[in-house]
Amino acid sequence: MISKAIDNIGKVIIGKDEVIKKLIASLLCRGHILLEDVPGVGKTTIARALAKTLNCSFSRIQFTPDLLPSDILGVNIYNTGDGSFKFIKGPIHNQIVLADEINRTSPKTQSSLLEVMQENQITVDGNTYAMDELFMVIATQNPVEYEGTFPLPEAQLDRFIMKISLGYPTKNEEINILRRGDIQKKLEDLMPVISKEDILKLRYEVKEIYVKEEIEEYIAEIVRSTRDNKNVLLGSSPRGTIALYNISKAIAYLEGRSYVTPEDVRYIAADVLAHRIILKPEAKYMGFNSRRVIQNILDNTKVPMVKVYD
Repeated sequence: MISKAIDNIGKVIIGKDEVIKKLIASLLCRGHILLEDVPGVGKTTIARALAKTLNCSFSRIQFTPDLLPSDILGVNIYNTGDGSFKFIKGPIHNQIVLADEINRTSPKTQSSLLEVMQENQITVDGNTYAMDELFMVIATQNPVEYEGTFPLPEAQLDRFIMKISLGYPTKNEEINILRRGDIQKKLEDLMPVISKEDILKLRYEVKEIYVKEEIEEYIAEIVRSTRDNKNVLLGSSPRGTIALYNISKAIAYLEGRSYVTPEDVRYIAADVLAHRIILKPEAKYMGFNSRRVIQNILDNTKVPMVKVYD
């Protein structure tokens, strides 16, 4: 079932099966994704392809400096006829929401997403509106252009279960892109291959993935090491521990196993934790970045020896 979804998205996104797998893993964990990459590598396309593959409703919000929270969440409109208010839903009320260039809008508008990303609901004028069970935010930002942008605050970054990038295609992949022809047409022709009910069933199965005590201790030790590292000013919160635990289970499930291995944790740790830490200025001057620090922590954390079991 999952392999069909990956293959389906792969019809329009060439050579990015690992990224697609991480997106689906995030969906199975009720998580949200931050895609940080240069323009033109397919961030919008992969989000739209995911929505069409799942037969989900989709909306794209272009974040700009003048965007208001009500433009995203919705607004109450006064009815002069009967003196009542009617709530007009904003674009956030969809299943897959692409928050394009999220760092180009004001902190006030960015913060309007905090409640909905954490609690799957919004509150407008004292009224609460629940999101769909499949609700997922895929936010994008450009790591090169910083002029006129507002860096996401730590509280906002912490809501994203992973921060990943697509990267440039290889030469052969780029040739295949040329030979595929009209990608937009292929995207429009994409058919659903998995249903909402399937995803909800898969989520339940992911929860049942077994995590041995030694693996739990391994995850906790990795996250705790981010707080004690000499290059780190602010380490990961316990939300990062939970995220690494849950996403490791999803990765194990996508690999066809009923249990988590240390390799699952190591494979996904940098994607889950790198955006949750703040480096000291001197570490940046020495050429360190967050992913390198996480890799150093992994290299220096004892890997538990666990038996392979089914």
